[in-house]
Amino acid sequence: MNQDPSRKFEEITLRTEPIFQGQIISLQVDTVRLPDGREATREIVKHPGAVAVLALLGDKEKMLVVEQYRKPLNKSQVEIPAGKLDPGEDPMDAARRELEEETGYRCASLRHLSSFYTSPGFADELLHLYIAEGLERGQANPDDDEFLDCSAVTLEEAERLIREARISDAKTVLAVYAWKLYKLTGAL
Repeated sequence: MNQDPSRKFEEITLRTEPIFQGQIISLQVDTVRLPDGREATREIVKHPGAVAVLALLGDKEKMLVVEQYRKPLNKSQVEIPAGKLDPGEDPMDAARRELEEETGYRCASLRHLSSFYTSPGFADELLHLYIAEGLERGQANPDDDEFLDCSAVTLEEAERLIREARISDAKTVLAVYAWKLYKLTGAL
């Protein structure tokens, strides 16, 4: 019998209780039937999805980053440009938009690197990671409630920022290591 491997240990939703509906996320509690027949509850954050951009300057010796305050962490973080998808928005279009809004740069080339779930234990957020090359400087236009500084860092500086926990979000750490792999192998 060929079973769909994504359905192994499937939990069947019996009922959903909406808890909170915000501007970006919603929270619900699902009652599920476990594979052994028992019932359990799952707290689930629903998210529209997001994009992030590994933007490499010139000869790929520097990466664009933005520094901004992250209230859940109560500290500023250095991250690659990123943002949520608007309803119905194509992820590649969103990546171009976020790159320009947060950094002021436009790109000649944009390639999809990977898509991954940020926290599949409790959220359905799917983040699409792109690499942008052939950058041309323009004018940044962040959202009204975004306060950030854009700069460019070398790979060595990015690794130092990771050691200092100034870069500590998964998307940026993954992008730095993808960049390092690219520099070592020439393939990305």
